[in-house]
Amino acid sequence: VQLQASGGGLVQAGGSLRLSCVASRGRFNKWGMGWFRQAPGKERKFVAAISWSGGITYYADAVKGRFTISRDPAKNTMYLQMNSLNPEDTAVYYCAARLLVPGDSSDYERMWDYDPWGQGTQVTVSS
Repeated sequence: VQLQASGGGLVQAGGSLRLSCVASRGRFNKWGMGWFRQAPGKERKFVAAISWSGGITYYADAVKGRFTISRDPAKNTMYLQMNSLNPEDTAVYYCAARLLVPGDSSDYERMWDYDPWGQGTQVTVSS
């Protein structure tokens, strides 16, 4: 499967953005999916994940209650709705896919379980 992320941009603090990740060349419904982000000079970190069925979602504490991950099998697309954005959310956001079924929800945070990755989309939140 190949992944293409989009939807980033510049937004003021308190605003919203919706990121999209379109999958091609593969059976989208077989893959769990996730979003990660990387701020300048920092390591890439887990943001949110969703199971292959969409029935399980998992979030980093930093975004819980503000971000919502979802997927639309008919469009081979995963989304990340981001509300109440703050400058600490500024980063390049990456989508990724995983075949491994997590033994525990926290396994969704393991970056090395994801392959392939899409290119990043920049999100900048101004104060």
